[in-house]
Amino acid sequence: MIYSDWLDYLPQLLEGLRTSLALAGASLAVGFPIGLLLALGVASPLRPLSGVCIVLVEAGRAVPALVFLQLAYYGLPSIGLTLASFVAGTVGLGWITAAYSSEIFRGGIASVPQGQREASVALGVSAFDTYRTIIIPQGLRVALPALLGLAIQIFQGTALAFTIALPELLSAAYGIGNQTFRFLSVLTLAGLLYVAIVIPAGILVRSLEVRMGRHLAPEYR
Repeated sequence: MIYSDWLDYLPQLLEGLRTSLALAGASLAVGFPIGLLLALGVASPLRPLSGVCIVLVEAGRAVPALVFLQLAYYGLPSIGLTLASFVAGTVGLGWITAAYSSEIFRGGIASVPQGQREASVALGVSAFDTYRTIIIPQGLRVALPALLGLAIQIFQGTALAFTIALPELLSAAYGIGNQTFRFLSVLTLAGLLYVAIVIPAGILVRSLEVRMGRHLAPEYR
């Protein structure tokens, strides 16, 4: 039976799943703040700053995640910078996260009504405080469902880290398969573990989208 050895495989796969979740969490923790800074940089009236941020965003969106992972792990040692596989995975996926989240942040910030910016100017609120206390918090609320959707994609993307010798879930499954030659069984179980994370997370995101769509003011819809 395809599931006859699943109890034997499960401990090692769960350890791989833990590594996958840790990598996804680290990538998001690095990528989201950088993505917000890139979004603000792209919208900056300073042309040099805006141009650099646009290049970084477009490069992150155009180059496949696998290439970034390979560059971080195999490419950087050629210039004297050697990274552990987990750190290299965080760098590679963190850049992807930053690039894609920057567009989400930018859309959320742009959704804040212009009248609120004008009211801040009329009240003498500085540009920094306007963004910090008014625009960014409201933009984040609008962007939250899309950011959670991106988080799910980044978790799925951690499967690519098996190419840089990181013992995440897919790598653990391949290791078991190479020992037992029961690839169908172990990969099926690995797939079910991905499903156990992704489907509930997807349901949560859709629920949040519906709830926020119901409560947001008309100008945000």
